[in-house]
Amino acid sequence: MTDMPSEIIAVQFGQCGNQIGDAFWRALCAEHGIASNGVPIQSDLDAKDLKRVFFYQADDERYVPRAVLVDLEPRVINGIITSDYRTLYNMENIFMSKSGGGAGNNFASGYKQGREAQEALFDILEREAENSDYLEGFMLCHAIAGGTGSGMGSHALEKISDRFPKKLVQTYSVFPVMKKGEASDVVVQPYNSILTLARLIEHPNCVVVLDNTALHRIASENAPDSNSSFSHINSMVSRIMCASTATLRFPGAMNTRLINLIAPLAAYPPMRFIQTGFTPLREGDTTVMKTSVGDVLRRLLQPKSMMSSAVMEKGVDHCMLSALAILQGRIDPTEIYSSLAKIKERRDINFQEDPDIMAMLSDAVERVRETVQTYRNATKPDFIEIN
Repeated sequence: MTDMPSEIIAVQFGQCGNQIGDAFWRALCAEHGIASNGVPIQSDLDAKDLKRVFFYQADDERYVPRAVLVDLEPRVINGIITSDYRTLYNMENIFMSKSGGGAGNNFASGYKQGREAQEALFDILEREAENSDYLEGFMLCHAIAGGTGSGMGSHALEKISDRFPKKLVQTYSVFPVMKKGEASDVVVQPYNSILTLARLIEHPNCVVVLDNTALHRIASENAPDSNSSFSHINSMVSRIMCASTATLRFPGAMNTRLINLIAPLAAYPPMRFIQTGFTPLREGDTTVMKTSVGDVLRRLLQPKSMMSSAVMEKGVDHCMLSALAILQGRIDPTEIYSSLAKIKERRDINFQEDPDIMAMLSDAVERVRETVQTYRNATKPDFIEIN
């Protein structure tokens, strides 16, 4: 059992969850050489290419995502199932409200409709779980400020914990845009967020914080065209999700299971809110200079590389509890350890006395330039301040 690869079911809630989920599946298909209809582009599969973590093979040999798409209004999901990737998904794994009226940005409405749809939704989840040889956990994508992602997503979190108590649950939670001194566009946004936070503190094993304030800042800096900013944000989030699961899908010598990633990062419940960063932020970035592991790790410590508006300055009021860096590219493993030693020695960030700092080299798609994804757990929770 322990030698078998992790299998993870992704559950996408609401407009935001399904948009970033769609971008994630497109990126996974590109990395694993799968066409938009699920047909493998390359017949000579690499032994290290574990598609089965997020895909299963149907009777016709097509790869089908272990994905469940959920929304209370049909616009976004209809867009997905009429796109070029319409034949990729299992149509039986799509749940849309019969009324199609949505949750109206109301947590209570989303939660109530989630309770009413509980049996239909969990019929899908249990069928997917039964079809998995070794299910390690669930990955939820949602926003905490809307109605469906907050209300229905919260109800699902509670019930997944009840029905699958031995399975891990990791969420990719989009936190709302917060501008100092300004009220949110949605009047009930603070209430939705606080009610969802109560569930995020209690139920999942790990919460990856996707701070919309930081995402919009990064998008405006790297994609000045407002029309492309949302697609740029979705692309950034999909790259983060792909990088964070790379060691599961392209396993190396260590950390090939979801528990190996989560346990060191979220070892102190309820301190399970993980900040994330990525560099380079531009997909087409090129440079005439030679890039080293030390270079990308130093960039990653800069606030502009973090998908969080909380800044970790040197100081005594907060510290980093644990950190994980996943590097991809043509990298000498010995560089990783020497670079980490220099970071600890220089104290670029205020660490706890014995910080848990890890770095992993992923054997994912070969890249010309090094890229690095980081997770970090810190004692400064600025990103959960709700106006």
